[in-house]
Amino acid sequence: MSFPKDLKYTREHEWIRLENGKATIGVTGYALEQLGDVVHLELPKVGENFKAGATFGTIESTKTVSDLYMPITGKVTQVNTAATKNLEGLAEDPYKNGWLVQVEYAKEDGELISASEYEKYIADEE
Repeated sequence: MSFPKDLKYTREHEWIRLENGKATIGVTGYALEQLGDVVHLELPKVGENFKAGATFGTIESTKTVSDLYMPITGKVTQVNTAATKNLEGLAEDPYKNGWLVQVEYAKEDGELISASEYEKYIADEE
């Protein structure tokens, strides 16, 4: 399994793309593989504010329900409603069409790690 090098990751298995004060956030392919079939996705509303590390939604699979953690402090500016309607698409394309929310942020304040650090982290977890 490979992880895009231009993204950052969390130890809670979210990925984040940072571009000019805008962050796009999703769940890693590894996490989706571990979850199995996703049956429900609960995401925040546009305009909600979150601090880094706060729960911003849940993802439910046939195996479990997991919280989604905000990797950075910011305000939700867009929610991927297509992802909530096409749950199978999350695992098929987690790093492009499978994004969950976009957030406007002022500074990087979460505990973000690189792709290589994330790969090592999940290897140690297994």
